[in-house]
Amino acid sequence: MAQSEFGELEVFEDFLGFDPDYVWAAGGFAIGQVSIASVNEGTIESTVDESGGVVAITSDTGDNDNFAMYSAPMVAGSNGPLAMEARFKLNNVTTLSSVFCGFTETLDKTTPVMPAEFATATMTYNGTGAMAGIQFDIDGTTDDFRAVFGDAGAALTGNGADANGTRANATLTADRWYIVRVEIDPNGAARVYFGDGTNTSQMRLVKSISSGIPTDVVLFPVLMQENRTAGAVVTEVDYFRARGYRDWNAN
Repeated sequence: MAQSEFGELEVFEDFLGFDPDYVWAAGGFAIGQVSIASVNEGTIESTVDESGGVVAITSDTGDNDNFAMYSAPMVAGSNGPLAMEARFKLNNVTTLSSVFCGFTETLDKTTPVMPAEFATATMTYNGTGAMAGIQFDIDGTTDDFRAVFGDAGAALTGNGADANGTRANATLTADRWYIVRVEIDPNGAARVYFGDGTNTSQMRLVKSISSGIPTDVVLFPVLMQENRTAGAVVTEVDYFRARGYRDWNAN
């Protein structure tokens, strides 16, 4: 028989534990099963006018102020296949917002930095480690969500990845639910799915790569929002999920 029945690693935070008095703690804090890190301190509240458990995170008001919602890291080669998924919406998708949702090896828990940023027509890979996810940035000439795959501060090449990201052809609307799902296999293959969040739409495959994500590094599942001008952004999150499998061979 298996060593134990508890082989699955799973975080599923649905924000059902209502708390009207959340307090932003400098240096990071936890909400249920997820942690929050940020550049400067915003506010966080349970949403009272929507059903199903929704948390509203308002960033601080400075340019490049941000927050990162994340959970414990996983390794694709020993914990995979990995998957993370989040459902979220933004109150501004035209002048203020930048988003990354997926897996990243580089995550500073004191001053988190957006793993990838898009300006004009070029994707810049800030993360010094591996990443796979979706990115949205209003600094681009054409606004859209874009699937990104990178490592060592550069785009992955030669395996189907696009250096400047792959457009999701999203419907960009403020206060509209978006769903992102990112999967990474033990061999380094990865896929990014995206949904516009309506009742009639399903998540669609934006981009898949056949290999390239390092299989021996720790990857944090993360949802991150960053201001693009001096103005606060409200991000509402319905749920955050991450899943992998326990490495029974680890000593």
